[in-house]
Amino acid sequence: MTTILITGVHRGIGREMAKQSLAKGWRVIGSVRYQEHADEALVSLGTGFSPIIFDVTDQEAIERAAATIDEPIDILINNSGVIGPDRQSCLDMDFHGFELTLAINTIGPLRVSQAFLQHLRKSENGRLLIISSIMGSLAHNTSFDRIAYRASKAGVNKVLQGLANDLEPEGIAAVSIHPGWVRTDMGGPNASIAPETSAAGILEIADRLSLSETGRFLNYDGSEIDW
Repeated sequence: MTTILITGVHRGIGREMAKQSLAKGWRVIGSVRYQEHADEALVSLGTGFSPIIFDVTDQEAIERAAATIDEPIDILINNSGVIGPDRQSCLDMDFHGFELTLAINTIGPLRVSQAFLQHLRKSENGRLLIISSIMGSLAHNTSFDRIAYRASKAGVNKVLQGLANDLEPEGIAAVSIHPGWVRTDMGGPNASIAPETSAAGILEIADRLSLSETGRFLNYDGSEIDW
């Protein structure tokens, strides 16, 4: 049985990926920030789901959560993220909000990946995914709104490249994923892609992922995106 760990399963794409993973018969471990979210997720997702509680900016909480798991993890999906502060242009920046965005979107996935790497190493086919965004692509960056968000996703793409390089000798594949513009709280009601479609595409990539694709930046439909 495949065991998958998904961060940020309280809502949005994370919750949908958890639902679809359970429908596949996978065992799902999902992170939330608060106990009440864990309780709700247990009721909503049901058998096969186990919650763990941590904030991706809290190193000690992440390590405590990792210590409670004593089984291999086959797939780790770093999904937790924020859109950033209201003011995030280069001429009017909420710097505290910028720092928090980087802490969650860029540093958080590295904290989580390092803490749970011990469990990925126990798998016969460990795979690591980071939910990024095409807004972090330098090649496609023709707009300059939401600079904090864009910079955080460009940064986490570089983190992913480093993880892919360092983990390839161990047989662990790692990729960045653009989930598309998804109708979630973050994406808004006018987004073009349903959460179900995005989640299904991401899980299909996660299921098949091998070292032949490691280090790449992929769209949720499997096509490759320029860095």
